[in-house]
Amino acid sequence: MIRIDTSLTPAVLRGDVRRLFEVSAGKIFALQKAWDSRQGAPVVTAAGKYTSRGWTEWTQGFQFGSAILQFAATGDRRALAVGRAATLEQMARHVSHVGVHDHGFNIVSTYGNLYHLAKSGRFTATPGEIRFYELALKVSGAVQAARWTALPNDLGYIYSFNGPHSLFADTIRSLRSLALAHELGHALLGERDQQISLLGRLLQHAETTARYNVYWGQGRDRYDVRGRVAHESIFNLNDGSYRCPSSQQGYSPFTTWTRGLAWILCGYAEELEFLATLPGHQFQPYGGKASVLARLLAVARATADYYLEQTPTDGVPYWDTGAPGLVALGSYLDRPADPFNDCEPVDSSAAAIAAQGLIRLGRYLGAKNQVRDGACYLAAGLTVARTVFREPYLATSPRHEGLLLHTVYHRPNGWDYVPKGRKIPCGESCMWGDYHVRELALLVQRMAEGKSYHTFFGD
Repeated sequence: MIRIDTSLTPAVLRGDVRRLFEVSAGKIFALQKAWDSRQGAPVVTAAGKYTSRGWTEWTQGFQFGSAILQFAATGDRRALAVGRAATLEQMARHVSHVGVHDHGFNIVSTYGNLYHLAKSGRFTATPGEIRFYELALKVSGAVQAARWTALPNDLGYIYSFNGPHSLFADTIRSLRSLALAHELGHALLGERDQQISLLGRLLQHAETTARYNVYWGQGRDRYDVRGRVAHESIFNLNDGSYRCPSSQQGYSPFTTWTRGLAWILCGYAEELEFLATLPGHQFQPYGGKASVLARLLAVARATADYYLEQTPTDGVPYWDTGAPGLVALGSYLDRPADPFNDCEPVDSSAAAIAAQGLIRLGRYLGAKNQVRDGACYLAAGLTVARTVFREPYLATSPRHEGLLLHTVYHRPNGWDYVPKGRKIPCGESCMWGDYHVRELALLVQRMAEGKSYHTFFGD
């Protein structure tokens, strides 16, 4: 269980954040210079060098979005130039990509970040450039919402690249695309010009995920523990009925892949922040604003509590809570995670994502007299952040192209590099881990400096 340091504040971590972005700058420019975009997007490192992994190009937005975050945190205009030019030159195909559930990753990380930085005056952009970003965000949100499986009782979901039967936990963070397009006044047009609310689809997807990918400890099956997450839910498309849990990247359907857990924790927390800003009348068709927010908060709290309870004391989880080799590690939850063990890998990318979710949940709740109040979640998030901002997780060597070490991509498929002399993956980075540790650092920096609080819907 995470050992929460209640003395931590964002200000305490300012030195760690400053050092992280100092290290980050060299990584961004070195990769930009060395990487051949004809290889596709960089995904994971092998022996410290980024490699591609053709599945979908879901990490390209993280590559260029990292440069944009670097500018947001430091004002480095060289980084802005990299992110701005690459977004213009290489990201258009992702805007209209009908084959993936990843728009919230690729598009919000690039067009979305640039849009809000320009609107806030952080750099000078012509009205035409701003409208260009707006158009990309509108189209992306509609394209993502069109990848839809309707279920009975006004439910439905954005389906994964596995097909219309498949609902992924990851996709909760692609709701950001729908949110931004809705905020810009856009809607999806269907047959005979039917106007489909992007907010409506956002809320339907969130409820379907809450109902089927999140466990509530109510006896759904023998493995039903409150806050546990299934990576994938499978549906019968003939009648829309739920069939079973599944997992693509976790150990099994009945264990919790910790990055999937982190996606849901972070996704629900940030959607709570967004939905809280909308006027109440927009929620009337969906049961009212209070009930919607209460439902999303319940999910965020349940998954946060499970993460706190099932993660080692320093806040970095092993890749799956049911990974078979964990039994050989003994009381592994009672001590810091060991990325150099010989049994099961840790996943620091899950930690970077979850830390942001914990911080956002804590700030949303505020200090209240509850079993776990906002201050507790906030301190937990900062505890995790402190761990991933420092060695052995921060890659300070310029010879290593990654920023966040000890991440895992796809353990069941064996896609992760195992160093010579080791038995399991360790010491490597991934593009989403590097992006999210930067995003986490920017969030902490803004809080420490008392500046505008960083969200996906404003800067």
